[in-house]
Amino acid sequence: MQAIELLPLVLIAFSAGLIDAAVGGGGLIQVPGLFSTLPQHTPSTLFGTNKFSSVFGTGMAAWRYARKIDIAWKLVIPAALTAFAFSFIGAMAVSYIPPAWMRPLVLAMLLFMLGYTLRKKDFGALHRPSHIGRRELIIALAIGGAIGFYDGLFGPGTGSFLIFLFIRFFGFDFLRASSAAKIVNVATNLAALAFFIPAGHVLYHYAIPMAVANIAGAFFGARMAMRGGTTLIRKLFIGLVSVLIAKLAWDIFGTLLAR
Repeated sequence: MQAIELLPLVLIAFSAGLIDAAVGGGGLIQVPGLFSTLPQHTPSTLFGTNKFSSVFGTGMAAWRYARKIDIAWKLVIPAALTAFAFSFIGAMAVSYIPPAWMRPLVLAMLLFMLGYTLRKKDFGALHRPSHIGRRELIIALAIGGAIGFYDGLFGPGTGSFLIFLFIRFFGFDFLRASSAAKIVNVATNLAALAFFIPAGHVLYHYAIPMAVANIAGAFFGARMAMRGGTTLIRKLFIGLVSVLIAKLAWDIFGTLLAR
């Protein structure tokens, strides 16, 4: 391990933890950083290293939120359990479903989310939680299963999708939706690690220092989000979704032009 490689990775992990704690999307920073800094390693090893690092930051953010925010555990726990199971299934399905097939569908969903959020100015502005009955529990299980499978299979935008769905179906505001999303993200990351660790796809000499930096970034990111509240998270959410749309559009059209 060389300090010339570790230092930028630690800085990248801190930045990823900071952004991810507020609104998700840390992988947009950390994954490209790993690929550009450690190009000699296989993609699966870099993904495993990313998950090992990020699960600690996400766990820190979830813990910070849980101490200060009233989380609807009756909805979040079932969603997290199904997300864990289906994330593992999604990871196993990677070899059967090429990621290129997913990109156009995900791009369309992100465009819908962005348009819906911009059109409804009060979307996620107020916390109006719905009554938790059988219907809400079924929806929570479905959200956890679908997003968990997606995260295991493809991944980009998982946190954004969770935030949007928690607001749309359960009446959360952005702050509480982001809090709930962190709990579910911890579950999906643990499921991925249940696949990556036994397979030996984690570079611990990089992953452990990155995990420490990710925790530090998540600590300050969660603090910033709670101080800025719903207004700040809404702005960050719109910005993150816009970046995701640009990235996926570039990937899709860049591949088409290269043919």
